[in-house]
Amino acid sequence: MRSDIVPGSAFPDYELPDHTRTLRKLSELQGDDPLILTLARGHYCPKEHHQHRDLASFYSKIAVGYTQIATISTDDHHTLQEFRASVGAPWTFLSDPERVVQKDLDIQEYTDPENNPMIPHTLVLKPGLIIHRIYNGYWFWGRPSVVDLWHDLRAVTSEIRRDWDLSAPGLREAWDAGDRSPFHGWDKGEKAPPVGAKKKH
Repeated sequence: MRSDIVPGSAFPDYELPDHTRTLRKLSELQGDDPLILTLARGHYCPKEHHQHRDLASFYSKIAVGYTQIATISTDDHHTLQEFRASVGAPWTFLSDPERVVQKDLDIQEYTDPENNPMIPHTLVLKPGLIIHRIYNGYWFWGRPSVVDLWHDLRAVTSEIRRDWDLSAPGLREAWDAGDRSPFHGWDKGEKAPPVGAKKKH
């Protein structure tokens, strides 16, 4: 992995075609949420299937936790669609058969010249594509479990959400004054609801 790709630095904002052939930037997919990003070998690898099936089973919690997820694979478009469908993944898969990411990050898996994949990595990114944690998944046990991701996402979310602890000084006063800016979901310019109203999702 390139020497500047470390926790605290910004991950490159790659733009690649997704499973519908639409060009997508990572920053667009992330928005202002945490992002789980997998750099995958591809459809041919059984380890990828195991990891992505685990992520698919975890996806309802990822979604309800205001978190995004994306996969970049060296598969071509058709194979990428098969990969996504075979693991039951509802999130965005990005296709990189030209190995742009592999070359830019210096993560060629040189022990597999036949498939020429990326060394698989999973990254947890704060908003702004800021790296929180990097997992090297060349060996399967190097990949994060859903428990690892839960701990990472708890740490990231508690850092980036001003309303993580509703008892924090000033939050109740801001709410009662109609200031929704510290409250995630209410900070999108919506009209302030009356005190006691339920949050929209």
